Amino acid sequence: MRPKTLPAAVVPVMLATSLAHTHNSSDWRAATICAVFALLIQIGTNFANDYLDGIKGTDTAARLGPQRAVAAGLIPAATMKHVTIAVLSAGFCVGLMLIPFGGWWLLAVGIASVICAWCYTGGPYPLAYNGLGDVFVVLFFGFVAVGCTYYVQVGAITRDVLFLGLGCGLLVNNILVVNNYRDLSEDRAACKRTLVVIFGRRFARVQYYASVLLAGAIVMSFWAIGYGPWVLMTLLPISYAWVLGGAITTCGESSGLFRGVEGLCEGGSRIWNSIFREPRVKRGIKCLAPCEVRSISEITAGRIHPCHLGGTPFASAVFQQSKLYDISRTFASSSCSSSRRT
Repeated sequence: MRPKTLPAAVVPVMLATSLAHTHNSSDWRAATICAVFALLIQIGTNFANDYLDGIKGTDTAARLGPQRAVAAGLIPAATMKHVTIAVLSAGFCVGLMLIPFGGWWLLAVGIASVICAWCYTGGPYPLAYNGLGDVFVVLFFGFVAVGCTYYVQVGAITRDVLFLGLGCGLLVNNILVVNNYRDLSEDRAACKRTLVVIFGRRFARVQYYASVLLAGAIVMSFWAIGYGPWVLMTLLPISYAWVLGGAITTCGESSGLFRGVEGLCEGGSRIWNSIFREPRVKRGIKCLAPCEVRSISEITAGRIHPCHLGGTPFASAVFQQSKLYDISRTFASSSCSSSRRT
C-alpha cells in the first residue's frame, strides 16, 4: 500500500477545497468523495507498480528503499494482480458518485485515471519506463486532482486553480525525482528509462530545485493578488524542501534527502524514523537503521555488520561509494551465510 505516498493523494484535494472555501463554494460531500477516490486510485497504482515491477524483474531483493511485496516473495504475483484490479474498480465506482456534482464528462476522467494507473508501469508503452512518469504525476496529482476537486464544488475552472495545480503537481513529483535518483543503477540495469536515467543525476538536481522554486513563486503570486498573508504559511514546507535538497548536491545517494522528503510528505521525519528505526543486537554486533550510520569506521571496526546495510531503505552513501564497498559485501555474504548455518 505504501502509506508514505498516500498524503500525496490527499493534499491536492485539500488545496482545491481550501481554494473553493475561499470563494465561498466548498462542499464537504464532494470533497470527501474526491479524497476517497484519490486514495483508492493511489493505492491501486501502488499495487500495480508492485506487481508489474515485480514480474518484470525491475524490483529486486537488493534494491534500496522499502521492501516490495511481490519482488520479496511476500505476496504471489497473481494475488497482487487481483487485488490491484479490485482496488482500481472500487475507486472507479466511488468516482461515479461525482457525476451529479460535475457532469458526465467526469466519467472520462475516471476511465483515464484507471487506465493510467495501470499504464504507469504496464501496458505496451509503460509511462514510467519511457521518461513520462514525471508528466503523469504533474498531470494527475496536479492539474487533474486539483482542477476536478475544485470544479465539482464551484462549477468552474479558473486561472488560479491551474496555477495551484501546477505548484502541487511539481512538489508531489519531487517525491518521484528522489526515488528515481536513488534507483538510478537498478533502473538502468532494468532498461527503465526515467528522466534520471536519460539525463543524469545533475539534471535531477536541477529539476528538483526548479520545482521547489516555481512552487514558491506560485505561492508568492497568490499572496500578491490578494489571497491574504495566511497563504504564506505554505512557504514553510516549501522552504524545508529546499533545505533538504542540499543533501542531494553533496552525495550521490544521500539518505538525508530521501528520508527528509518522504518524512515531509508524512508530516515530519520523526514519523519516518519511528517506522524504520529498528536497533537490535545479533551475535554481538550492533545493527542500526541507516540514518544512524555515521562513517565507514563504524563498519570496518566491526561495530556495524555491513550485511545489514544492503537491504535497508537508505544505505550509507559514503560507504556505497568507497573502495571498501566490494570488499565488505564479500565479507558480508560469507559472514551472513555462516550466521545462518550456525
